[in-house]
Amino acid sequence: MPAQHDRLYFLRPFVLLASLGIVLCLLYFARAVLIPLALAVLLTFLLAPVVTSLQRRGLPRGPAVLAVVLAACGLFVVIGWVVASQATALVDSLPNYEDNLDEKIATLRDMSQGGFVDKIQAATDRIRREMSEPADPVSAAALEALKPDPQLVQIVHEEEGPFNLAQLWTLAGPLLEPLAMAGVVVVLVMFLLLRREDMRDRLISLLGRGRLTLTTKALDEAGHRISRYLLMQWIINSSFGVAVAAGLFVIGVPYALMWGFLAAVLRYIPYLGPWLAALLPLALSILITRGWLTPLAVVGLFLALETTTNMFLEPWLYGRNVGVSDAASIIAIAFWTWLWGPIGLVLAFPLTVCLAVLGRYVPALKFFDTLLGDRPALEPHVGFYQRLLANDQDEASEIAEERLKQSSLEAIYDDVLVPALSYGRSDLEGDLVDDDQQRKMLRVIREVADELAEQSRAAVSAEPAEPRPTAESPLPRVSLLACPARDEVDETALHLLAVLIDPEKCEVQVTPPSLLTTEVAALVEQQQIKLVCIGALPPGGLAHARLLCKRLRACCQDVKIIVTRWGLKSPLDKNRDQLQSAGADYVTFSMAETRKQVLALLPLIGDQMQQDDGRREATVERVKQSA
Repeated sequence: MPAQHDRLYFLRPFVLLASLGIVLCLLYFARAVLIPLALAVLLTFLLAPVVTSLQRRGLPRGPAVLAVVLAACGLFVVIGWVVASQATALVDSLPNYEDNLDEKIATLRDMSQGGFVDKIQAATDRIRREMSEPADPVSAAALEALKPDPQLVQIVHEEEGPFNLAQLWTLAGPLLEPLAMAGVVVVLVMFLLLRREDMRDRLISLLGRGRLTLTTKALDEAGHRISRYLLMQWIINSSFGVAVAAGLFVIGVPYALMWGFLAAVLRYIPYLGPWLAALLPLALSILITRGWLTPLAVVGLFLALETTTNMFLEPWLYGRNVGVSDAASIIAIAFWTWLWGPIGLVLAFPLTVCLAVLGRYVPALKFFDTLLGDRPALEPHVGFYQRLLANDQDEASEIAEERLKQSSLEAIYDDVLVPALSYGRSDLEGDLVDDDQQRKMLRVIREVADELAEQSRAAVSAEPAEPRPTAESPLPRVSLLACPARDEVDETALHLLAVLIDPEKCEVQVTPPSLLTTEVAALVEQQQIKLVCIGALPPGGLAHARLLCKRLRACCQDVKIIVTRWGLKSPLDKNRDQLQSAGADYVTFSMAETRKQVLALLPLIGDQMQQDDGRREATVERVKQSA
């Protein structure tokens, strides 16, 4: 069995590579089917809110779907007719602008005459002439004489009938293929809009039959977010296209409707799309005008519109971020363009957003969220410990400091530093790290904890201080003895607790882990300690903590004992019962809980210490009077 398991583990990467190759082949060779399907799914997400809105107003689903689809098709036909007519008119009018083009080329030539470009061109012409001249004229003439005389070749076409199907398909094929694709897309959109609940139920049956409630909620929310995002993106891009068309019309660039449509389509390509859309109207403005004012106005128009859209319109309409990283969007654009050509270029970002959102909510597609999402791939505590393993203290500090901007100091200790301590202990027990490496990590954790505490205190001191009521009789400072149950890991964890405790109220003394339980008990008796905190981080440590609790309870009945099991997930109740039966008064499972418990005990212990001091002074006074 172990040999078979090792063989399967060795073959797993090859299986993954083979699966990836099969998926890529299917995406490429089945693009004639997948492209209409992808377009239909995206249009369904886009049109579904409109259909739902009509249904809420009393229109049955069938007529609502038919009305929405017909309206969308009519809009596309009108836009296509306008763009095609303007493109035809542009091609016909290009010869009218040759004089302006020649004038601008002459102007640029005059500006660069005698400059660096002319020198490079002259050197290039000289090298070309020298290479083209024959080195030996006699041999060149001899070679010319040896060349055979050219023979006349006549191409004779076979007689063809009046109906040539090959030529007919050559002419009609490029027109029929997009029309057929458009027809398939329309039919699929109508079917998906009419049967979307049935399709949803079938998808739930495939992905989440075992977790029906969670999967249903996830798919509903994912579908809502995707529909909202696509609708908002369509509104933004359409508004951008309308603004471009209006701006170009005002500037005086002809065929503004075509350029506006092109800008709206190309804006589906993030970052580069608007500037790609600006190239053609910019080139046309250079071609039709004699000066440079119009081209500069075109550049200013696109710059102003893109800045306004990115900074104001998108944050207002999108609301929450769609969760796609910048690098993933660029890679997705390159991938889908390579795979599906120009249609893939337009569909790349919407498809990437859909995959990322589905990966966030559908467990079976979680890897899409990891690959495409903008959230960190590693959780803060995992990333922090990974940087400790790499001996990168600077980046580990950056992770903790970034977390400090969002959470409190004790929350960072609980969520980042304590899990790193537990990971270090587990790796040490599994021989994944050695003692020296663990000591370095513990030292870094202490230094990071001290830095975070200083930053937190500086931030608190910078805020205006609230007036505190003065106590009539201040309580004495309580001594807290912090005892590690096992090793340096528990000692470091207790050091974190000592940083959180106010030194004016409580003096924390952390004992070395080398002390025996009898030595700890003797220290408690000698210093008359009233509060003891035993640190026992998982994994392990329960037996050591129970032994120390029993020894302390046997010799010190009035001491308050707190046992910390920070980071323990389960079984909490069982641990609490076992430790309390061994003599512990309180068992805490987070640093915040421990700090809260300590602060709650300080007034009680301080009041008890005052009473003991008062009784002691009264006894001494009576002894003096009797003497």
